[in-house]
Amino acid sequence: MRDGYIKVAAVTPKVKVADPAYNGQVIFQKLKEAEEERAVVVVFPELCITGYSCGDLFLQETLLRSAKEELIKIAADTNGKNMLVFVGLPISWNGNLYNVAAALCQGKILGLVPKMHIPNYNEFYEARHFAKGMEEPVNVRLTEEITVPMGSHLLFSPDTMPELKVGVEICEDVWVPNPPSISHALAGANLIVNLSASDEITGKDIYRESLIAGQSARLLCGYVYASAGEGESTQDVVYSAHNMIAENGTILGSAKRFCNESVYSEIDVQKINAERRRMSTFEGNTGNYQEITFPLKIEETVLTRFIDPSPFVPGKTEKRQKRCEEILMLQSMGLKKRLEHTGCKCAVIGISGGLDSTLALLVTVKAFDMAGIDRKGIKAVTMPGFGTTDRTYDNAVNLIKSLNADFLEIDIKEAVRVHFRDIGQEETCHDVTYENGQARERTQILMDVANKENGMVIGTGDMSELALGWATYNGDHMSMYGVNVSVPKTLVRHLVQYYADTCEEETLRKILLDVLDTPVSPELLPPEEGKISQKTEDIVGPYELHDFFLYHMLRSGFGPAKIYRLALRAFEGTYEKEVILKWLKTFVRRFFSQQFKRSCLPDGPKVGTVAVSPRGDLRMPSDASGQVWLAQLEEIL
Repeated sequence: MRDGYIKVAAVTPKVKVADPAYNGQVIFQKLKEAEEERAVVVVFPELCITGYSCGDLFLQETLLRSAKEELIKIAADTNGKNMLVFVGLPISWNGNLYNVAAALCQGKILGLVPKMHIPNYNEFYEARHFAKGMEEPVNVRLTEEITVPMGSHLLFSPDTMPELKVGVEICEDVWVPNPPSISHALAGANLIVNLSASDEITGKDIYRESLIAGQSARLLCGYVYASAGEGESTQDVVYSAHNMIAENGTILGSAKRFCNESVYSEIDVQKINAERRRMSTFEGNTGNYQEITFPLKIEETVLTRFIDPSPFVPGKTEKRQKRCEEILMLQSMGLKKRLEHTGCKCAVIGISGGLDSTLALLVTVKAFDMAGIDRKGIKAVTMPGFGTTDRTYDNAVNLIKSLNADFLEIDIKEAVRVHFRDIGQEETCHDVTYENGQARERTQILMDVANKENGMVIGTGDMSELALGWATYNGDHMSMYGVNVSVPKTLVRHLVQYYADTCEEETLRKILLDVLDTPVSPELLPPEEGKISQKTEDIVGPYELHDFFLYHMLRSGFGPAKIYRLALRAFEGTYEKEVILKWLKTFVRRFFSQQFKRSCLPDGPKVGTVAVSPRGDLRMPSDASGQVWLAQLEEIL
């Protein structure tokens, strides 16, 4: 449970309808399996002690008494098990019969949560047997010794982990316009469990999965859905055990239907709570809820859920292509608006032959086309310097010409030499002044060309560079509109690849593919044997690591120790733990020390859920200390 992870399980036993004693035995077995899997929240289906399909047998005192007796036995079986268990059964109270979920822990029945919405349509006829549950808890006497609260407004929270709060709803409850889980979530529940007996018909599984995923998204919560399966099927209905675990819109695990498959995963309670804190419109209201605490021993939770090593890049081709298409449109529409607002018909952009400037030029071309402006209004400037290689130069020139932009070449070497003489910088001294002097000369040229042509300088730097401060202050750091400012480096590559795949121009495609094959470099140091000598990732670290760190720090609010833990799993077999730790320390140091560069960024379009704009997503003081974050990493051996 370290780092806020709670292992949960949706479990379907193969029951016999109207045989609580038998069902108790198979529930015992499933509890043993769940214990072996180290699950701490275990959810069984609706009415699983009796079976859902009992019909008028629910009116038989014999069945009800047997179910209650079996409940007490199952509760006793949880003694010594480090878990909170939910099982379904019918409970008679005050002249009515209720369809309830019983919460069990350490040999005790903690509470009963009744079903609030009783379906009585199509194949369902529950109103024939069951009454609608009550919201405010009442005390129900089960035996002479056992009295427990019963009501929808019960929340369950471990004494050792108060940040976890579990709410309950039953089957139909989630299908109605105003599910109880809404009220539960507003009262603080961040994990909803649903005991269900949803029968199967063609196509229902698709809707059911979208329903559960959507509910977890709108409530910013984890959701465990356990449904009846084989054993319940009788007469005109079939049950498939469509068990699911969801978290904030993502299905973490889904059972193969028709085989009573148990599903396990880990819910990140810490992430859910961080997301709720971020959402100012998530207005909590404790209302008239009763919170029941239960004992839970803190144990290490082994992660089994998938940790995406490329959180900015969709893994599936179709989804990735759709995202690339959308981002290119967002970038282009943002620039189009700025051009129209200013009445500008000219854009000035420096083209190096690298990924970022290539993407920026492609976006600018698209914006000009959408605005109906002649592409010759794009002043694409190549500015060879001391580190320029033939490969990048040729790609830059060919790219500009293939896109029918206006080509300008301005060699910066002599101007930089004059500047070096002015400030007393030796050309043989390849220090930061040597590098940044070239970057600032290029920016000066672009700004002055823009003035001369009544144009707008288009920035090319990406979000990953800005997060690391890998930009020359008042050099490539500056522009009049930055089209790539919220695009991470790992996604830049895919955007260029997508353009190459869809442009239907073979010459342009070949150029783009060679750009993609070129090492990432600022090209500010002289080449070695005609090849790039300065590789960015050798200096600051792999961008796939830094983008991973950036995503989980800003999107999820995770601390560095948790990010390190996730990275170990995500990049297992790719990077050694020492390498991950080294570059994570680099990321934290640079992220905090370089905020002053981000504090004065030019405008640029937001394209994703993570951005570093000082006017939007990252209101961070330039002089904030990163010591607390670094101290966490120093504790890792």
